[in-house]
Amino acid sequence: MSDLVRNIIRFIVFILLQVFVLNNIPHLHRFITPYVYYLFILWLPFSVPRISLLILGFITGLTLDYFTMTMGLHAAACTLVAYVRPFVVNVLIPKDTSEFNYREPSPKSMGWTPYAVYALVLTFLHHGYLLFLEWLQFGSFLEFLLRTLAYTGVSMLLILTIELLFPRRLKFRTNTA
Repeated sequence: MSDLVRNIIRFIVFILLQVFVLNNIPHLHRFITPYVYYLFILWLPFSVPRISLLILGFITGLTLDYFTMTMGLHAAACTLVAYVRPFVVNVLIPKDTSEFNYREPSPKSMGWTPYAVYALVLTFLHHGYLLFLEWLQFGSFLEFLLRTLAYTGVSMLLILTIELLFPRRLKFRTNTA
């Protein structure tokens, strides 16, 4: 299966999972709302150009905004995640290309600790920015912090569970020079 088809399927699955399953779960607490749709951006190959990454991030967020009627909140948060992703990847992957030759981020390619840091930083950034935009309309600062931490914790639990339950077969880059 080509990378394009695989990523289109991932996009559709993550948006449908978010809209029809996770958004319809009765909230256990007012602080807990799981988001995993942005995992599509985190799973994109390393070779995606930055401008394409920004466009895909914007489209991902805008698609969820369409279904949730949130007028650009998710689009802004996903675009920010897409913008910061290359910087986080450059910090976490080895600089020597001979020991790193995978095409996309995963626990298998990066190792569990760097992948968990990668996902945690981008998850915290996504949820922090999303909730900050909501917080500007209403709420206290303490509630903003608690919600950001709770959303991040629940989403990280779901991300790590998805990684354990559905391991991806990874392809190697053929030209590492």
